[in-house]
Amino acid sequence: MSPMPALTRAEAQTRARLLDVRSYSIDVDLTRGGEVFGCATRVRFGCAEPGGSTFIEIKPEALRRAVLNGRELDPAALAENRLPLDDLAADNELVVEAEMRYSHTGEGMHRFTDPVDGETYLYSACALDEAQRVFAAFDQPDLKAVFEVAVTAPEDWTVLSNGVGEQVRPGRWEFTATPPISTYLAAVVAGPYHAVRSEHDGIPLGLYCRRSLARHLEDDAEEILRITRRCFDRYHEIFDERYPFGSYDQAFVPEFNWGAMENPGCVTFRDEFVFRSAVTDTQREERAIVIAHEMAHMWFGDLVTMRWWDDLWLNESFAEYMGQQIISEATRFEQTWTAFGVRRKSWGYDADQRANTHPVAPERVDDTAEALLNFDGISYAKGASAVRQLVAWLGRDAFLAGINEHFSRHRYGNATLADFLDALASASGRDVHGWAESWLRTTGVDTLRPEAESADVRRPHRIRAGLYDRDGDGGLALREVVPLDVEQGHKGTLIAPEPRPDLLLLNDGDLTYAKVRFDEGSWHAVTESLGTVEAPLSRAVLWTAARDMVRDAELPASAFIELVVRHLPNEPVVAIVETVLEFSRHQVADRYLPPERRADALAELTGVCRRILRRTEDGSDEGLRLTAVRGMIACAQGPRAVAELADWLEADSVPGGPLLDPALRWKVLLRLCVLGEAGEDRVAAELERDPSATGHEGAARCRAALPDRDAKAAAWRALFREDELSNYLLTATAEGFWQPEQRELLAAWVPLYFDEALAATERRGQAVGRVLGRFGFPEHAVEPDLLRAGEAHLKDNEVPPSLRRRLEDQLDDLRRALRARHAAV
Repeated sequence: MSPMPALTRAEAQTRARLLDVRSYSIDVDLTRGGEVFGCATRVRFGCAEPGGSTFIEIKPEALRRAVLNGRELDPAALAENRLPLDDLAADNELVVEAEMRYSHTGEGMHRFTDPVDGETYLYSACALDEAQRVFAAFDQPDLKAVFEVAVTAPEDWTVLSNGVGEQVRPGRWEFTATPPISTYLAAVVAGPYHAVRSEHDGIPLGLYCRRSLARHLEDDAEEILRITRRCFDRYHEIFDERYPFGSYDQAFVPEFNWGAMENPGCVTFRDEFVFRSAVTDTQREERAIVIAHEMAHMWFGDLVTMRWWDDLWLNESFAEYMGQQIISEATRFEQTWTAFGVRRKSWGYDADQRANTHPVAPERVDDTAEALLNFDGISYAKGASAVRQLVAWLGRDAFLAGINEHFSRHRYGNATLADFLDALASASGRDVHGWAESWLRTTGVDTLRPEAESADVRRPHRIRAGLYDRDGDGGLALREVVPLDVEQGHKGTLIAPEPRPDLLLLNDGDLTYAKVRFDEGSWHAVTESLGTVEAPLSRAVLWTAARDMVRDAELPASAFIELVVRHLPNEPVVAIVETVLEFSRHQVADRYLPPERRADALAELTGVCRRILRRTEDGSDEGLRLTAVRGMIACAQGPRAVAELADWLEADSVPGGPLLDPALRWKVLLRLCVLGEAGEDRVAAELERDPSATGHEGAARCRAALPDRDAKAAAWRALFREDELSNYLLTATAEGFWQPEQRELLAAWVPLYFDEALAATERRGQAVGRVLGRFGFPEHAVEPDLLRAGEAHLKDNEVPPSLRRRLEDQLDDLRRALRARHAAV
C-alpha cells in the first residue's frame, strides 16, 4: 500500500478558510468480492470565494465518476490522492463514485478472514488521514460535517456506523445522520459479528466480536458493560454536557493497529481485549482504562475537536488522564496510577529523552506525516502527567469548571490550545498560559535531586516529598509527607529536613513528571529496604527511578538485577512485578549486560519467579502466579528448564496451576523453538490444536524463531521481500526472528536490515514501516557497527517518516545499551 502525499498545515488552513463542509452522504457496497468495495460519496459544501479552487482527497483502486454541480470531471485529473475542484460556486454538491481496495495492514477498510470458520470481517480505520482510502473526503479535522451512511452487505452480516442503524431490507443498512464530526472519526464495521446488547441511562449499548470469539465475549460481557455504565455515570457527574452521540457500540475487531479508536457511537478496539486465555488483573485494569479513555474522547476529540494536529494533546493527553482517573474513581481498580507510574509513564520518559523529542503541544506540526509520529509516549503519557500536575496546581474544582466552559464554548466545533487555556484561566483566575509555556511548549525530563548545584529544573513542579525512617525490623516507615513547590530554574537544596530521614523520596505519590535521584544514604536505604515501603505508588516511583538510573548508565545493570532479586519476590502488586520482570529480561539481561553475563542474569530472574511461585502455592494470588509462570518461560535455559517446559506442555498444566491455555502453550513452544528443542512438527501440531487467528500468529512467531538457516531465510523473505503477510502476521514473524541465543546464526542478516526495511516500507506503506522499525530491528545486536550502519543509513537515504522515527528510536536505545554495557563492565 503506497504512501500518500501528506496534507500540509498551510494547505489545511487555506482550505478551511475557503470551505464550509456541511454533509457527507456515503453509500458503501461490500458485495463486490474480496479485493475491492464500492463507494459513492455525495458532499455538500459552501465556498467563501465563488470561482475559487481546491481539492478533495481519495485513494481509489479506480475512480469511476466525479460530478461537481452537475458538471462531469475528468477522472484522469486525479493526481495520486487529490482530485482538483475548480470554479466552485457559493453552494456546491460533489458526487464521487469509485472502487476502493481493501487493506490487510489496518489502514482504510481492513478485510480479515477468520481461519477458524472462514468468515470475513471488515472495519474502517480512518485516523489519522486514512478516510480517503474509504470515501472521498476533505480529510482534515477542522472541516467537520454531518455524516449519513448507507451500506450494502451480505444478508447475514451485521453493519455498524456512527449513527443508529436499521436494516431496511435484507443486506441494506441505513444510519441516522450524525452531529458534525471530523472525517477521521467516520466508521463502518461489517461482518457476521456476534452481538451482546444492553442499555443504560437511555443510551443503547452494544458489544461486538467475531463469532469464533463469541463465548469469550459472553464470559466478559458483564464486566465490560459494568465498566461502561460506571464510566458513563461518572462522566455525566463531572461534565455538564451529556453523551452527545446517540447509541454507544464497542466493536472488538481483528488485526487493529491501535489499542482502540474513538469513533463516536462506534468505538473499535483490538480484539485481544476479548480475553481467550487467562489474564492478570492488571490486564483487566488496562482494558477498563482503554474503555474509559475512548469514552473520554466522546467529549475530548469528538464533541470538541482540535483544529489541527499540533493540538493532538487536547485529544490524547486528556483521554489518557481521564482513563486513569475515572477508572480509579468508579470501579474496583483503585490503583490505576500505580501501573501508570511504573509502566506507562516510562514510555513518556523514554520518548522525551530522545533526539526526536517534541513538546506536548508543539508550536506547529507541518503536515499529517509529522502528526502521525506524535502519537507517542509524549502525547499520551507525558501529556497525561502534565494534566495530572495541572490538576494538582489548579485544584480539581477549577479544572473541571474550565473543562465544562471549554465544552460549552466549542461544542460540535474545533478549538486550539489557546481556546482551552482561556477557558481554564476564566474558571480558575490563574496564569494558565504561563503554566502552559513551561509545561506544554518545552521538551525533556527534569531531574529532581535533594541537592543540586546547577539548574536542572525547566518547569515548575508541585510535588510531595516522603520522609522515611527505619523501623525496628529494618523496614522503612513513613514519617511524614511534605508538600513542595519547586520553582523553575531552582538551584541548591530542595529540602533539608531534620532529623535527616533514612530515605528522602522526592515526588512521593507521583504527582509530577520528573526523574528523581537520591542522596547516598537514601539510595542505600532503597537497596536495603525498597520492598518495605508501604504505599504501592511510592514503590512504583522507586522502581522507576532505578530503571532510569540503569538506562542513564548511573547504576550498573548487575546492581539492578541485584535489586530485583532482593525485593521483587515479595512485591504484591502485579503491575510492578510484570513491568520490572519484563524490563529486567528484555533490556537489562538481553541488552545492558555483556553477552557472557546474560545466562547468569536469566538464572537469577528464574529464581525470582520460582520464589513467587512458592509464595502463591496456596492460591493467594493467581495474577502473580501467572506473571511468574510467564517470566519462567521467558527466562528458561539449560536442560532442567527445557525438561520442565516439556513436562508442562505434556501435562497441559504447571504443577499447582495454572492450566496451560492457548496463550501459555504458545509461549512455551516459542521458547522451546528458540532453544532448538522443538521443530516444525511440534508447531504444526500445536496449530492444529489451536487454529485460531492468534494460533496462526503463534505459529508464525515459532517458525521464525527456529534456529535453522532455511527457517530464517523463509521468515526473512516473508518479512522483507514478499508482501503477503497481514500486519499482525508480519509483527509475529518479526517478533520471532531475532533471538539473543542465535547470535551467530543471525549475523548474516543483520547487515541487510536497513536497506530491506526501507524497500519493504516504500512498497507497502507506513503501517508496515512502523512494524519493521519496531519489531523487525535486530535489538539483540548491541554493537557499535550496527549503530554506525544505522546512522549512515538515515543520513544517506530518504526514509519514510514512520520508519525513520522508529529507527531513530532504536538507535537511541542502542546508544543507551552500549553505555549501559560499558558501565556494567
